[in-house]
Amino acid sequence: MNAKKKVAFYTLGCKLNFSETSTIARQFVNEGFDRVDFTESADIYVVNTCSVTENADKRFKSIVKQAQKNNADAFIAAVGCYAQLKPEALANVHGVDLVLGATEKFKITDYLNDLTKNDFGEVHSCQIEDADFYVGSYAVGDRTRAFLKVQDGCDYKCTYCTIPLARGISRSDTMSNVLANAKEISSQDIKEIVLTGVNIGDYGKGEFGNKKHEHTFLDLVTELDKVEGIERLRISSIEPNLLKNETIDLVSKSRAFVPHFHIPLQSGSNEILKKMKRRYLREVYVDRVTKIKEVMPHACIGVDVIVGFPGETDELFLETYHFLSTLDISYLHVFTYSERDNTEAANMQDVVPKNVRSKRSKMLRGLSVKKRRAFYESQINSTRSVLFESENKEGYIHGFTENYVKVKAPWNPELINQIHQVQLTKIDDDGLVRFNFK
Repeated sequence: MNAKKKVAFYTLGCKLNFSETSTIARQFVNEGFDRVDFTESADIYVVNTCSVTENADKRFKSIVKQAQKNNADAFIAAVGCYAQLKPEALANVHGVDLVLGATEKFKITDYLNDLTKNDFGEVHSCQIEDADFYVGSYAVGDRTRAFLKVQDGCDYKCTYCTIPLARGISRSDTMSNVLANAKEISSQDIKEIVLTGVNIGDYGKGEFGNKKHEHTFLDLVTELDKVEGIERLRISSIEPNLLKNETIDLVSKSRAFVPHFHIPLQSGSNEILKKMKRRYLREVYVDRVTKIKEVMPHACIGVDVIVGFPGETDELFLETYHFLSTLDISYLHVFTYSERDNTEAANMQDVVPKNVRSKRSKMLRGLSVKKRRAFYESQINSTRSVLFESENKEGYIHGFTENYVKVKAPWNPELINQIHQVQLTKIDDDGLVRFNFK
C-alpha cells in the first residue's frame, strides 16, 4: 500500500463501536496509512454502523454524502452491526464500495487490493453463527479516558433487539489480554478506563472458546482494581440480574472503580418486561438500586428505558413513569421503540402510534432532567475529585466527578487531563455545577 494514503473513520452507536473503530484504525496505521479527521479529504472512508435505533440507520446515507463531498473519488467502506444485518441495503447506497460484516471488519485491510471505485458495493458478510471468535479492542478517544472492550455478543433473546443477530454469541476476552490492554492504556497517561461490551456482566463466557465461565465479572473487576497506573475505572451498562452484591461491595471499597452504575431497566411494568423477555422483574431492579445506595449513598445511577413497546397502554406507561419517579436514580437514557426486522416484537399486536411514542418519550426526558437536577443538588457542598477534559467549549473547561456530576470552570489548559479535589458549590442556569478548588 502507498504510505501516503489517508484513511478517515466515522463511528455510529455505542462505546463498543468506538473501541472497535480504534482497533481497526490502528491496523491501517500499522500498514502505513495516515489517519485524518473525517471532515478532511481522505482516500478511504470507513463508517462503523449501528443497528440499535432507526435514526442510526438513516444517518448512514448522510455520512456517505459527507465523505463524497470531502473527496468524490474516495473509497467508502461500511462495517459493523448494520453492515451485518442489511449488507445489500448498504451496498446499494450510492458511493459505497465495500461492506464488511461482524467478523470481516477486523480484516478490512485484506479486502483492499486496490482502491478503485466500484459500480456496486462489494459485500463480504458471514453467517452470524460464524461470529464465534473474539477480537480485543480499546479506544483512546481523547487524552482523559479510554473505552476497553472486555466482552462481545449476547445470548439473551430480548424480543426487540437485533444485537445477537448483528454480533453473535456471548464471548469474552481473556483475563490476561484485558489486563495487558489496561496496562497499555495506563502507560499512555490516560486517567480513566470505561469497561465496555454488549453484555459485560456475562464476562467469562467463551473466554477460551468454550461456553463455561473460566472467570466471572467479579474476578475481572477484582484484578483490574489491582492494575497500577489506572486512576479511575468505570463500569458501563450492566444488566440488573448480572450485577451482584459482591460487585457492588467491591466498587464501594475500591481503589479505582468509581461509584457510577448504568443499569438498563427498559420498562417499569412487569407485564411489558415479560413481553420483552427481559431476565428480571422490576422488584430485582429495586433491590439493585437499594443495595447500591445502602453502601454508596452518593452513587450515580443511570437508567435505560424504552417507551412505546407493543402493548404499552397508557396505564402501563404511567406505571413505568411513576416507578421511575419514586426510584432513587440520577438520570435516564430514553429510547423510543422502533420496529426492527427479524425481531419477535416487530410482529406483535397492539402497536403504539408513533405520535404517542413521541409524547411518552418527551415525558420521560422531562423526568430525567428533574432527576439529574435533584441528584446534582444532593451533591452541593460535597468534596469530589474531577477529571478535566480537553475541549474548550465557549470559554469553559468541563469535567466529571467520580460520581458523574458534570462541572464547569473558566477555560484553563493547565487543567486538561488532571484530577483535582473540589467542593461543589452551585448549579448554573445550564444545569452544570460550579466549584471551588480544595
